[in-house]
Amino acid sequence: MSDWPLVAVRWGLYLDLGALFGLPAFARYGLPAAARMTAFSLRWPIVALSLSGLGLSAAGFLLMAAAMLGVGVTQVDRATLIMLLTDTGIGWAWTARVLALLAVLALALARRHWTMRYCRALVLPGGIAVASLAWTGHGAAGEGVWGTAQLLGDILHLLAASAWLGALIAFLLLVGRARDAESLYIARDALAGFARAGTAIVAVLILTGLLNGYILVGPERLGMLVTTDYGRLLLAKLGLFAAMLVLAAVNRWQLAPALQGDATPTTMARLRLSLGLEFSAILAVLAVVSWLGTLAPPASL
Repeated sequence: MSDWPLVAVRWGLYLDLGALFGLPAFARYGLPAAARMTAFSLRWPIVALSLSGLGLSAAGFLLMAAAMLGVGVTQVDRATLIMLLTDTGIGWAWTARVLALLAVLALALARRHWTMRYCRALVLPGGIAVASLAWTGHGAAGEGVWGTAQLLGDILHLLAASAWLGALIAFLLLVGRARDAESLYIARDALAGFARAGTAIVAVLILTGLLNGYILVGPERLGMLVTTDYGRLLLAKLGLFAAMLVLAAVNRWQLAPALQGDATPTTMARLRLSLGLEFSAILAVLAVVSWLGTLAPPASL
């Protein structure tokens, strides 16, 4: 059975659940309280993300079961699915994700306005849904103290990446709609206020990435980074991450300060381009990570 359908569904889940967690998190921590209800409406996008997350989760679980058995999707029997759901960490994590997505869906349908309490309420189940993805990769394969550290590191890595993804989507929405003085002020204030949170996100990504690299590759296997598919993809991911850091630095230190005065059309166009490139890079990173999760790391060879 080809792994490409599983890779595609994994990519969809990273993107979908990342936005589901990252957008409310940004609305809660990255926007001024007075702007949460006027910056953009996310009620129906959250509903759509919840529903698509449920569909992708169902497809992903079925594809993962088929991959474990080495058979086609149509050959997976009901008894195997029940066993995976009730007797494995993957199944428990999947159940937690489905319940979390249903909670987000109910909250999104119940309220129209993005109050501070509402944003906080959405962040928790969204975070649970994102954290459950750690059980679908290498994070849940370890044992003992190092296995626990790897799993916790994966969860923090996923949450930080999702926060970055949500912030980028929000910035693209804010900057894309910055046509009048009020919307420009909201975009400018959000860009300036995200600096500290962005630094924390990058720090978490680097530290947890180093931990995962030490466990899955190790200093004695660095040569395998260029001789294995896993290693080459990991290097590609690191290159894309470096590009994102450069673009984020340009946004923070050059383009965002230019908005403090009278933002010219050229400045806004450059900012939109930079954010678009950064968003494209994170999409590519998520695609690489989706593929990496289906390959054996050097430490297991």
